[in-house]
Amino acid sequence: MSRTALRICPLCEATCGLTLTIEGTRVTGARGDRDDVFSEGFICPKGASFGAVDGDPDRLRTPLVRKDGELREATWQEAFDAVAAGIRPAVERYGANSVGVVLGNPNVHTMAGALYPPVLLAGLGTRSLFTASTVDQMPKHVSSGLLYGDALAIPVPDLDHTDHLLLIGANPLESNGSLCTAPDFPGKLKALKARGGTLTVIDPRRTRTAKLADRHLAIRPGTDALLLAAMTYVLFEEELVDLGGLTPHVQGVEELRDAVRHFTPEAVTAACDIDADVIRALARELAAAPTAAVYARIGSCTVSHGTLASWLVDVLNILTGNLDRPGGALFPQSATDKTPRPAGPGRGFQLARWHSRVSEHPEAKGELPLSALAEEIDTATPEGEPIRALIAIAANPVLSAPDGDRLDKALDSLDFMVSVDPYLNETSRHAHVVLPPPPPSQSAHYDFAFNTFAVRNQVRYTRAAVPLEPGRMSESEILARLTLAATGMHGADPAAVDALVVQQTLGKAVKEPHSPVHGRDPEELAEQLTGENGPERRLDMMLRLGPYGDGFGVRPDGLTLEKVLAHPHGIDLGPLRPRLPQPLKTPSGKIELLPQPIADDLPRLTRALDERPDGLVLIGRRHLRSNNSWMHNVPALTGGTNRCTLHIHPADAERLGVRDGAPVRLKGAGGEVTAPAEVTDGVRQGVVSLPHGWGHNRPGTRLGHASTDPGVNVNQLLDGSLLDPLSGNAVLNGVPVEISPVTEAVTEAVSEAVTEKLTPLT
Repeated sequence: MSRTALRICPLCEATCGLTLTIEGTRVTGARGDRDDVFSEGFICPKGASFGAVDGDPDRLRTPLVRKDGELREATWQEAFDAVAAGIRPAVERYGANSVGVVLGNPNVHTMAGALYPPVLLAGLGTRSLFTASTVDQMPKHVSSGLLYGDALAIPVPDLDHTDHLLLIGANPLESNGSLCTAPDFPGKLKALKARGGTLTVIDPRRTRTAKLADRHLAIRPGTDALLLAAMTYVLFEEELVDLGGLTPHVQGVEELRDAVRHFTPEAVTAACDIDADVIRALARELAAAPTAAVYARIGSCTVSHGTLASWLVDVLNILTGNLDRPGGALFPQSATDKTPRPAGPGRGFQLARWHSRVSEHPEAKGELPLSALAEEIDTATPEGEPIRALIAIAANPVLSAPDGDRLDKALDSLDFMVSVDPYLNETSRHAHVVLPPPPPSQSAHYDFAFNTFAVRNQVRYTRAAVPLEPGRMSESEILARLTLAATGMHGADPAAVDALVVQQTLGKAVKEPHSPVHGRDPEELAEQLTGENGPERRLDMMLRLGPYGDGFGVRPDGLTLEKVLAHPHGIDLGPLRPRLPQPLKTPSGKIELLPQPIADDLPRLTRALDERPDGLVLIGRRHLRSNNSWMHNVPALTGGTNRCTLHIHPADAERLGVRDGAPVRLKGAGGEVTAPAEVTDGVRQGVVSLPHGWGHNRPGTRLGHASTDPGVNVNQLLDGSLLDPLSGNAVLNGVPVEISPVTEAVTEAVSEAVTEKLTPLT
């Protein structure tokens, strides 16, 4: 007997509502939920393949514990005993910083991944935190922190109402959007054009998004900040600056005018390879549009001036009066945001509160660069101990960080490592303990992170669609028990973790004058919480204390968990609205347009005016049916255009003697890889492109399908030394590479080597 169940899709940032078809305990189909208040039935190939992802036979079902050098199935008790025995001695002998924590991208796609790692980190007290943010979006967090005083105050384009959208380094027709949660991003761009709006895309590749645009400019990779600085210059030079209602909330306008005086369109045109007249036209059109928004993503973040580019995106929105107004870029208001504090000066955002031990990279948002993880493990210095133990939660840095070969060796040298991962992959194969969470159908879901970037305010929560399989443990319990084992409380009731968070949160809330529960008894409030388990009680608490919440009875019509559960397709909380100055937490209480760290980094951008790459440069690319490294084991999501090929322009291919489909050797500072060429004019001359997340050919993994067509690890071309200095973000785009065709003899040798590597797996 089949049945249906609702589930929010956890496979990308769009967070679409799904209707699952279930036979017994197996998901046999997935379609878009037409009644979902946010996605209204939209679905992409990833969502349609939910059942295949959920039922992947290579998913681990029981914990693995290393015995006599080999990972073997074990009980949950044995696994957590091993975690306690492995982590605590490192802390006690070498100190808290000797334990590293790596958080991967999927953490923000699960409810448990949002709730428990902060508790783990607080309990450990380690500063050795590394996340996927520093190979992706950290520049945006840093620029927002410096501008607004809050690293999570990231305005998003008002896609449904804007008249003019400028996209930079973003390909939402493939990615479904990033730091901009928008189901059916493609449909929203088409609707923009249908209502007479303008779409401009700046990207070195003619992506699917670029093909939809009114204008596509194939910029030279890594020069986005120069282009944006020149547009800023034009706004000042031609007296086009108009802050509008932002005027009382902004400081530093005149200082900014002076800071960009060197970046004339004529000065940047050679570096960007965009005509000065076109740059002036971009600035004029942005200023003249009734409403407009500038939106940039990973292509502009993963470059040497990523933070400056992210900052200038907001600068352009501010100077044209388009920040915090409908049709421009607005600050979303999530239902689980903390109780909004009154507007006024805050503590602001600080960088470099501590540094990495080896290369002295500054922290950003409490994190160290993922690029530095290998050296923090394998390099001894007089300043502190190397990382001796590692906790990796939903992370595969061997593929996602630069120089995976070095990290591979470094992970093997650890005293202890635990991975929370459904797969035995390129990273988790090094672990001493692997703790596998259940498939998504067996987990509840709430989007804590992505709702803070949503293009419409809404709230949706779905309970598990399928009962937890016997012998499995929920992800929430896994992470709660991991927290207890790693912080010296092994064996305690995992419910104690949630109870402690509730106690601390309510205890703080009753002391805050602006809180709806100010002055009340926290124990009495805790007794009012509903939910079937600790995570639901915490969600109920966050909803009640949030901006739309009932305030524990203060606002009877407000949100509670029970009210959200009564609306299985979600509750629409309305379009984005202007919110300034409330989100600002800077010391001045204003938007600080030219923060000192930004001003100090501008001379480096000035020097870039005279820099030109001598040869080819490399950029990445995204696929609609993929999300980093974690979906290549699903047959329905591989093949077709989702292939690991090297895009190269016909002129470059002819010059280098590269044939379409033939193998090509790429050499970078971190190593060499060989990939098949795909000759296409979709990439500009002088640029080659490889997708991110491939390289599934290392021994000791259990990725049956991925290993049949492993692709190559593009990050192996990088040695990890190139970083954006303000954010610590890895430079993944615009890096120089050498390319040469592979002879038949070399091809045969490579094929034999790959076969030999894969033999133990068959």
